[in-house]
Amino acid sequence: MMIRRLKTLFGVASVLLAAQVGGPALSQTIPVDQEQIRLSFAPLVKKAAPAVVNIYAKKVVRQRSGAGLFSDPVLKRFFGDSWPFSGPERERVENSLGSGVVVRSDGVVVTNHHVIEDASEITVVLSDRREFDADVLLQDARTDIAVLKIDPGPESMAALEFADSDELEVGDLVIAIGNPFGVGQTVTSGIVSGLARTTVGVTDYRSFIQTDAAINPGNSGGALVSVDGRLVGVNTAIYSRSGGSLGIGFAVPANMVASIVDSALTGEKLVRPWVGFSGRDVTADVADAMGLNRPGGVLVEGVREDGPAHKAGLKRGDIVRSVNRRAIFDAQNLRFRLATRKLGETVTFQVLRDSKVVTLTFELVPPPEDPPRNRQLVNRGPLAGMTIVNLSPAVAQELAMEGTTEGVIATDVARGSTASRLRFRPGDILREINGEKVASVRDVMRLSSQKHERWSFVIVRNGRRIAFQVG
Repeated sequence: MMIRRLKTLFGVASVLLAAQVGGPALSQTIPVDQEQIRLSFAPLVKKAAPAVVNIYAKKVVRQRSGAGLFSDPVLKRFFGDSWPFSGPERERVENSLGSGVVVRSDGVVVTNHHVIEDASEITVVLSDRREFDADVLLQDARTDIAVLKIDPGPESMAALEFADSDELEVGDLVIAIGNPFGVGQTVTSGIVSGLARTTVGVTDYRSFIQTDAAINPGNSGGALVSVDGRLVGVNTAIYSRSGGSLGIGFAVPANMVASIVDSALTGEKLVRPWVGFSGRDVTADVADAMGLNRPGGVLVEGVREDGPAHKAGLKRGDIVRSVNRRAIFDAQNLRFRLATRKLGETVTFQVLRDSKVVTLTFELVPPPEDPPRNRQLVNRGPLAGMTIVNLSPAVAQELAMEGTTEGVIATDVARGSTASRLRFRPGDILREINGEKVASVRDVMRLSSQKHERWSFVIVRNGRRIAFQVG
């Protein structure tokens, strides 16, 4: 069973449809007779479908050719570009097909990042078959969302309005519109099967809407639409054994998409709010050990003294249970809730402290670059060829790191350099050199300039502490 990103989408609409034919709104009711069962999604589709587009992306891929044993992928992976029997480097063009949604009548389109990743040419095709070249305003791999801009001229385009995805409930009717398998625009219907799905590991900010509306490869970037004709999510992944729909699809909630569109339109760099604390999920085991009656929430393990959370009074051992009255189930859910808020906004935490509920309020601020990164290229000793910076909350966010925001991190390791031959990698955090603790770039530059016959290092790689010697 696999989670698959899509290469483009995603009983009875009594409320919308009864209202449109002149009848009463039957909000949150089930059909009671055959007449209601005959009601159609057609009016909703006519409203929403013109705002859903096809996206064609081209990218140039360079690879070395080979034959027989010399093209074996295992050998190539081991030797890399130094594999001596590789053929000449050749270029080929890859095409990908995806879906997108027009969210502003002046030509702003959202889709999935993976649909247009590394594309050299992007074409948006409207439902009326008009084609436009697209420019990328912003692409965010951490949410798998990209924002494009086309120029429709003086004509106003059909666009979908964002819904408040926090208002969705399990069981709500939805339709999915996209281009599965490239067969053409297709509409499927279903219900919201689940909310705040955080275990679907296809993005860094995870709190997906789950739906049983049939979605398949080719639907990525397509629209998940509520019965009032608004965009509630952008389809991005399916849970599948075969690559086809098994009735479990996932969409990025509209509130997250809207926040990224806002950043794209301002032209500013996408920066997530920073609160200055770390924590872990309150699992069943943690809840039992702490004498809690149920799991859920985030246990605060560390609070940075100069951060907003510390100034608001958050303490180690607190359990964050809600943000702005929205329940928090785990750390991923908390990260998502904060990421959908804007810098400068005020948020309210409800935390459990010594069996009492405490309310804390503070302002969301950008992560500080403290200490300054002080980028340096090491040119002596075993670390020669490594580019290093001081870690800070700002650097940690840029590098999509969780947990530690202190120390010195390698941002690049030059190919063929001494550091590369010793298997250092970008992302390694230096902790000790020859028994001395490393706290800053200045420490690394000083220690690497010394002469030793043997060197010892302690690094952190992917959360694991590694000690080794060279020389």
